[in-house]
Amino acid sequence: MPRSFSRRLIQHGLVLTTSALGTGYLGQYLLQKNKLNASEPSLHKPNVWHDDFPTREVQIERMSVEPEYDIVVIGGGASGCGVAVDAASRGLKVALVEKYDFSSGTSSRSTKLIHGGVRYLQKAILQFDREQYSMVKEALYERGNLLKIAPHLSYPLPIMLPVYKWYLLPYYYAGIKAYDFVSGRQLLRWSYLISKRKALELFPMLKKEKLVGAIVYYDGQHNDARMNIALAFTAARMGANVANYCEVTELLHENIRVENAQGQPEMKKVIRGVKCFDRYQNKAFTIRTKCVVNATGPYTDVIRQLDDPSLPKICQPSAGVHVVFPDYYSPTNMGLLDPNTSDGRVIFFLPWQKHTVAGTTDTPCDVTDDPSPSSDDVDFILGEVKNYLSSDVQVRRGDILSAWAGIRPLVLNPNKKDTQSIARNHIVHVSDSGLVTIGGGKWTTYRQMAEETVDRCITSSNLNAKNECKTKGLILHGGEKWTPTSYIRLVQDYGLDTEVAIHLSHTYGDQASKVADMSSLTGKRWPVIGKRLHREFPYIEAEISYAIKEYARTAVDVLARRTRLSFLNVIAAEEALPQIVQIMAKELHWNEQKQKDEIDRAKIFLLREMGLNLKRDMRRNVPINLTREEMSYYMKYFRQIDVENKGFCSLTDLKRYLQLSNSEITEEEFRILMREIDQNQNGIIETEEYLQLMSAIKSGTISTSHFTKATRIETIKMNPSPERSGGGI
Repeated sequence: MPRSFSRRLIQHGLVLTTSALGTGYLGQYLLQKNKLNASEPSLHKPNVWHDDFPTREVQIERMSVEPEYDIVVIGGGASGCGVAVDAASRGLKVALVEKYDFSSGTSSRSTKLIHGGVRYLQKAILQFDREQYSMVKEALYERGNLLKIAPHLSYPLPIMLPVYKWYLLPYYYAGIKAYDFVSGRQLLRWSYLISKRKALELFPMLKKEKLVGAIVYYDGQHNDARMNIALAFTAARMGANVANYCEVTELLHENIRVENAQGQPEMKKVIRGVKCFDRYQNKAFTIRTKCVVNATGPYTDVIRQLDDPSLPKICQPSAGVHVVFPDYYSPTNMGLLDPNTSDGRVIFFLPWQKHTVAGTTDTPCDVTDDPSPSSDDVDFILGEVKNYLSSDVQVRRGDILSAWAGIRPLVLNPNKKDTQSIARNHIVHVSDSGLVTIGGGKWTTYRQMAEETVDRCITSSNLNAKNECKTKGLILHGGEKWTPTSYIRLVQDYGLDTEVAIHLSHTYGDQASKVADMSSLTGKRWPVIGKRLHREFPYIEAEISYAIKEYARTAVDVLARRTRLSFLNVIAAEEALPQIVQIMAKELHWNEQKQKDEIDRAKIFLLREMGLNLKRDMRRNVPINLTREEMSYYMKYFRQIDVENKGFCSLTDLKRYLQLSNSEITEEEFRILMREIDQNQNGIIETEEYLQLMSAIKSGTISTSHFTKATRIETIKMNPSPERSGGGI
């Protein structure tokens, strides 16, 4: 037996060593090849670069009176805005319309990575798949370009791949080194191998049992929604007309005389315009154009069938769910990759905006305007996180601050059955009537996708571009004069809090001073200006005014995309909502009914799309699982509040108890407390609600309770709770 084991050990060792060496030689060849072929475009501004951009209303007015555009883009996500930037950079006359808000769909719900795709390179090598290799190589080039053209919104991020079996170290190391080599001149940093001790030093929360070492490699990270908005206003500053909340209701066709392949004249139906409806101002208008681009992501087939109902579907939507944890779940500057989850999917665990994002799942789904994270997907992510974190870290559902789902517009390959095996490569298709569709792809490769799309537009519609594509190295809105120390001038010149100044600098780039100019005095010695929307976040009131300038027209636009509050903490977003609506109402002249409608719509958004419903459902579904000793212990406290032994506690009972126990609590704190425990919102605390709360705290479904702190009810000791993390979902 020992001899047989020793023989297998030697065989496996030889195979792994040969694989590592082979990958090294292959990588060296690829590196040299990339060095020869890769070009480093210099950073530059567009030929046309206005100091500012028109208002949304002016944009729509211009669209409705313009005799004819070269290109009209449908869709305001990364792909659509990328096409608008590319076309404008070539001197073409461009208009872009978006049914909802810029980045309201998939482009704001990504994993926040700018990456080539480690798992795709693995498949490319193991399956000798040239297509996937080319996709990774292209994405790695685009990763480097995007980090340079939007330095205020993007940055390199080290990601750790922990290894728990010694024989996997050379296998993973060879794969990550291949990733480095394929990057060529766009390499961010060299990957490196570290010991178990060093891995735990860099990522203290990591599970140490059976850990043998780790590999650290680099990818990029960004603020996806803000990057999308930067693209939209880059196009606007280059002379393109862009507008959100404009729905395309019809494609306008004309019959023109052409010659067929035999040289005979015949009539052909071609697209010559679009009918739009301004959903904010409730008015219809028409845009005339030579070419229409369909860049609608998951809605690709909807627009294709507006053109021709008989066209087959080419898009296979897939839902990816992410959850957000407090910052103490990960180091501030080190991500984690789980390459081999229980069902074969890849999970990332990444620091982002001083929080921790975990995801993503990959599940076939239907197209919907309001994708919701499912409880099963959240449970799957929680389970994977538990597998990789130390047993000292109690992974609790109550620590989840937000959860969201994004629909990936994957291009369907009929020969493959599961969506996780579908590569994110893109297709550009031109219909018989001239509709140019860009489908599939991913955030990182938006620029290359846009370049190919505009090339096809020029060819198919005989457009007269003034110059070639100039988007390689083209600085995006906000990045031109930005430096890593720009925030210091904001502190010195305006008297902003340092945390707020850093946030403004990394969100708006060289436009941050315009936000500061709109800021009001705080009434304090320091900071001088910059009233916060929520005490736990650096977002300030002036950002709402600036968001309106950036065409924000709903409270959700501000909560989800101009700021990222709903993505970071859904409870905090709900708390900030009334203040946001109040400021928007003043500037946009909303009456009381409109304000109420905005609050109601935003609450539905937080419930369905940001995970607030999961919080409430989890509380309702928590069984009362208390021992007899615990039940007796907690009921003793309950009877001290319910002195009349009614079986429930009224608001009067609770306030009296708090006064007797010398608990000083404001009216706002009291409302938060009641909202936490009064699940059916009937104004009383029932015995069942009380016991369910205590059971939820015991199980970790709720992290920290305002009710138990205010009433000074001690728990029968479990693990001590960390500081407030937002209430959890």
